[in-house]
Amino acid sequence: MSLAVEGFKSSALLTQIDEHLKGLSDAERQDQVKKVKGIFQFNVKNNAGQTATWTFDLKTGNGEMHKGVVAGKKPDITIDLKDDDFVALAEGKANGQKLFMSGKIKVKGAIMMATKLDSVLNAAKEKTGFKAKL
Repeated sequence: MSLAVEGFKSSALLTQIDEHLKGLSDAERQDQVKKVKGIFQFNVKNNAGQTATWTFDLKTGNGEMHKGVVAGKKPDITIDLKDDDFVALAEGKANGQKLFMSGKIKVKGAIMMATKLDSVLNAAKEKTGFKAKL
């Protein structure tokens, strides 16, 4: 199933993160799940005011990215942010703490789980050098 959502720059980035995860061995994927132990829900708003949702399950199985909300999988953390801010954050051009403190990122749930996401994004960036297709 494609993760792409027209009009969202972050969908290309999330697709690249998903491809990185799928390129890992089962043992490496399970290691990521053991390190993170959480389900992330991203509610991303684009410049047109539309919202798209992705769920990143790093709690069960080998870890999976899904478009939309996944029935039966309650997120441990829900992150609401703008499309451009998510891309800048994932590429290392923005600081998550500064975005949070300025109100550009809204977080519900286990806020400390966000620090674990940073390690996953950095690992994917190091191995693939991903960049959002802007």
